Amino acid sequence: MENKTLTLEQTDKLLQILQSRFEKNMHRHNGLDWQIILTKLTAQPEKLWSIHEMEATGGEPDVVGYDSLTNEYIFCDCAPETPKLRRNLCYDRQAQDARTAFKPDNNAVDMAAAMGITLLNEEQYRNLQKLGVFDAKTSSWIITPPQIRQLGGALFADYRYGAVFVYHNGAQSYYSSRGFRGLLRV
Repeated sequence: MENKTLTLEQTDKLLQILQSRFEKNMHRHNGLDWQIILTKLTAQPEKLWSIHEMEATGGEPDVVGYDSLTNEYIFCDCAPETPKLRRNLCYDRQAQDARTAFKPDNNAVDMAAAMGITLLNEEQYRNLQKLGVFDAKTSSWIITPPQIRQLGGALFADYRYGAVFVYHNGAQSYYSSRGFRGLLRV
């Protein structure tokens, strides 16, 4: 079983990265206070581990909002392109198992779950695009409604021509430029 705790050194390094990114990108979280977020993060080591996984796979996580109903801060991958170490993935396990040739090593849904995060849904993806330009050269799998998935499809999104596009593909497909972005509530 994987150890889902960070060493003191890993924690300190990650918190420095997160604080620096937070301060450089205030437009993503206007009016939010880093010290309050820091207190919540350090009180939830399993969530800090998940954010570490987001960072380690190239996601560049940052705070993108606050949910006042649940008192949770929302972290999301803010790397300009879909995280490099989360590409070449089918949508889910069913799609991965259905491939008869050239099976990828993993799939987006299982990898996100192992990291303790979720894929973005369409609304979350569109909201992220209001904070900057993301996936101008890549694309990201997004949560697919069950009725589409039952028919063998899956959704992905990207940003082209000044607009967000949501598309469909066979869930078993995978590409070197398609991965997934994750979301975590702290």
